[in-house]
Amino acid sequence: MMNQKKTLIALTTALVCLGTVDIFSNPAVGAVTLESLLEEMVDRDTIARLPEPAYTCKQFSSYDRNSTEPGSPTWWANWDRSYFVRVEENNGRKEHVMMDANGPGAVVRIWATWHGPGGGQFSNGTLRFYFDGNPKPAIEGPTEDLISKGLLVAEPLSRSVSPETPYKHRGHNLYLPIPYAKRCKITYETDVLIDEGARKGEALYYQINYRTYEPKTKVESFTMEGLKGAKPTLDRVQKMLKDNDRSAAAGTGKHTLEGTIASGAVKSITIDGPKAIRALEFKLEADNLSQALRSTILKITFDGTQTIWCPIGDFFGTGYHIRPHSTWYTNVSDEALTCYWVMPFDKKAKIEILNLGSQEVKLAKGLIRTGPWKWDKRSCYFHAAWKQWPEVRTQSNDKAKDHGAFDLNWITVKGQGTYVGDALTLFNTANTWWGEGDEKIYVDGEYFPSHIGTGSEDYYGYAWCKPAFFESAFHAQPSGDGNLKPGFTVNSRFRALDAIPFTKSIQFDMELWHWAATTMSYAPATFWYARPGASWDVKPDPMEAKRPIPRAVDDIIKPRIVEGAIEGEKLPVAERTGGVTEIQNIATYNWSGNAQLWWRDGKVNDTLTVEFDMDKAGEYDVTLGITKAIDYAICRIDINGQTKAESADFFNPSVIARDIKLGPCKLVKGKNKLKVTILGANPAAVKKHMFGLDYILPVK
Repeated sequence: MMNQKKTLIALTTALVCLGTVDIFSNPAVGAVTLESLLEEMVDRDTIARLPEPAYTCKQFSSYDRNSTEPGSPTWWANWDRSYFVRVEENNGRKEHVMMDANGPGAVVRIWATWHGPGGGQFSNGTLRFYFDGNPKPAIEGPTEDLISKGLLVAEPLSRSVSPETPYKHRGHNLYLPIPYAKRCKITYETDVLIDEGARKGEALYYQINYRTYEPKTKVESFTMEGLKGAKPTLDRVQKMLKDNDRSAAAGTGKHTLEGTIASGAVKSITIDGPKAIRALEFKLEADNLSQALRSTILKITFDGTQTIWCPIGDFFGTGYHIRPHSTWYTNVSDEALTCYWVMPFDKKAKIEILNLGSQEVKLAKGLIRTGPWKWDKRSCYFHAAWKQWPEVRTQSNDKAKDHGAFDLNWITVKGQGTYVGDALTLFNTANTWWGEGDEKIYVDGEYFPSHIGTGSEDYYGYAWCKPAFFESAFHAQPSGDGNLKPGFTVNSRFRALDAIPFTKSIQFDMELWHWAATTMSYAPATFWYARPGASWDVKPDPMEAKRPIPRAVDDIIKPRIVEGAIEGEKLPVAERTGGVTEIQNIATYNWSGNAQLWWRDGKVNDTLTVEFDMDKAGEYDVTLGITKAIDYAICRIDINGQTKAESADFFNPSVIARDIKLGPCKLVKGKNKLKVTILGANPAAVKKHMFGLDYILPVK
């Protein structure tokens, strides 16, 4: 991504003097090398201080270049693929420039996914890295091999997400640091058509996070020979990341905070400094554990300033359900929730566990590990904040015509520090994808964000909305149950080398762009370090933490209930000559009970018969609750062998719930039969011959 104001310009210098003066005030110390960056990646102490040598962190990406003006009609342009800095001719090759940045600097994360023209055959284009103006690439090879198949480095620094996800639908991540002394240019070459936005040609989605150090910093540019020479360090770091090694994080001091916490009560402990908390380990027990994970709050005050207020489940990246997984900074199991953020303080730290819920909660395990820390002018306090939009209303994206998105501000911090990660917990209420939106991160008052992405799942390291579980050192999807259907999802991303320093402020916005018009629950937790005196705009919200957690669509979208109705989704199917039936539970269509009996894939003359019970025989006025949509059929409706609707057309350009009156019907005590026969389809309909039964309403 290029730093810009209103229009895209060719990038000749990646460092733009926009709020970066203060961060470059420290003199450079030592040389930055591949090995020093690897050591930094696994040194949890480093991130708890202002960086030295100082750097900025920015991002190149394939975001849609029509997004030029924050808040403008095109701000949510969504063809976030196959956009580049420019196209070059190099030695007879047509190379698409993905990144071009002046150094000294380092590439610290590359994410990508791709597919061939029209979504078909997958192209395996060539990636090239040029350093310091050298016309010969220092790194060259097939894109997927370099990023996720181990051509440069093995797992976990190079990997795609869950093996349960088909390879073509995976996000691919490379965390191997790639330093450069003066300049880095990364290009992509493919032998198939590639056009802006990939409306016809190959689609390449990418994000490249990179550091730019202060000008006097000495950086050794990456070489393949240097990579071989760094093997001992690389192997050790790889093992540490693979094992999520906590040996260096344990600390020597142990403090316990355990016992039963009554509703509305608090348990606390105060620890004298100077020290650093090096690990927190908690286990909650409650009759309703999921609610306890949300309504039990971790509150920490360092040196008189409260910097952490967050529900325990969200703080540890598991949301309000225990979903075992492990990252470099967290570990979640049925036995305990553990984190390894280093949290320094000078004089005192007060750790409090607040029970805001209505039930008693037992803190079965509460262990705080501490170690020595020398507080200095670069030391920072650890911060965590949480906010929830419990019933946020989304808009349909209107078939990707750049409508339906809006930005949610997760956090705005004023002061000096480093942004280090976030965890998003949500409950989706529709049978479709919730996270089309892009991250937009503004550092030190930028007009245009220096980080603008290509989709929420891309930000979290995966792709194509896929729900499969994955875990890695720096990003995880403990649960994707709610990605493409109603349910619970939690994603996390924690930063090491791609942490984002700020000297004056940072504003983190995320588009909420759902593929459906619905109402959902959406709650991010954000994590950062900051020097004393920092302020932020997310305040403790006990009322939201007390709110009952959503477990079903009905907890968020209260269903319309038709009094006296016999719900279609509860009826037994007596006979079906073709097609399949299933229950659709979608709250957005105003069905009674938020659900309908759905018959699909039938053909002309196929029939569906359902049975419903009556307590008394007699003549009843019968109304059917049905669905109309673009792919629904023309049908005949019979009740107990009598035709009540000769030819009912259920076509409509959009999905709507409607009533049709069948008039007087003779019903018997016990089982009655409603038979639906497919006659054909409206000329304007998509010929899928569907039928949906919301309810049967008999009135005496």
